[in-house]
Amino acid sequence: MGAANQNVQNFPAGHFSSLLKHWRSVRRLTQIELASDANVSARHLCFLETGRSQPSREMVQLLGSALDLPLEERNALHVAAGFVPPYGDKGLAADNLQPVRQALDFMLRQQEPYPGIVIDGRWDVRMRNEGSARLLKTFRDSYEMESGLAGNAMHVVFHPRGLRQFIVNWEEFAGQMVQILHRDVAQGSRAAAQLLGEIMAYPGLPAEWRLPRHSSSSSPVMTMQLAKGDYRLDFFSTFTTLAMPTDAALQQIKIECFFPADDATAEKARQMALSHGSGD
Repeated sequence: MGAANQNVQNFPAGHFSSLLKHWRSVRRLTQIELASDANVSARHLCFLETGRSQPSREMVQLLGSALDLPLEERNALHVAAGFVPPYGDKGLAADNLQPVRQALDFMLRQQEPYPGIVIDGRWDVRMRNEGSARLLKTFRDSYEMESGLAGNAMHVVFHPRGLRQFIVNWEEFAGQMVQILHRDVAQGSRAAAQLLGEIMAYPGLPAEWRLPRHSSSSSPVMTMQLAKGDYRLDFFSTFTTLAMPTDAALQQIKIECFFPADDATAEKARQMALSHGSGD
């Protein structure tokens, strides 16, 4: 599941020194290198890692920034040092995030007539536009998955009775998706680490997918080629994240927009939108 998150759950409150050493090792930094990045003395950093010194809240914040930790891990670092976590973790449900929800809804509407979805740090679909509902309904109606998994974008791709059965280039496409999970794990996402373990339990996955690797694709974009009988769609997608969020869950939000990879898919999307009383 990756070194970044394999043992994070074993560092409860009061174990700041162990968690700091863990993340420095994950980032492959020496004490001198991290001390330089954080603009503190190597001696003080050594004392923090051995527990001889206790950090101030400002020092925890400084080290979390120097280690480039995601907000959820900066929260964990604060808790381990005995402080209240500074970043919220309510995600899209928070009352004060109504403007964010409105912005996401606007982006999804602008994506019409092509599919667009909003996914959280665990790859659960939180919002989708009408284009997604229209164009992918033919495939979703044939899923034979547990209801708790059918709303997760990664499980849908990898589950044998989910979208996987309709992805013509499944091994190529899924191989790229699993590498996205590996990158999320390397950045410090606990949710991605757990999800990667769940995904790798599915049958028929190449053993090499358990390890991160560089893509060997010669194509500038990775397409998802879908087919059910004569119904065919080819898409490539883009991911957008929110700049400088101060909420840990919000930092993990991704907006995935699907674009037609051929003229036939573009025309199918336009025609279906018109037949449902919606246009570009």
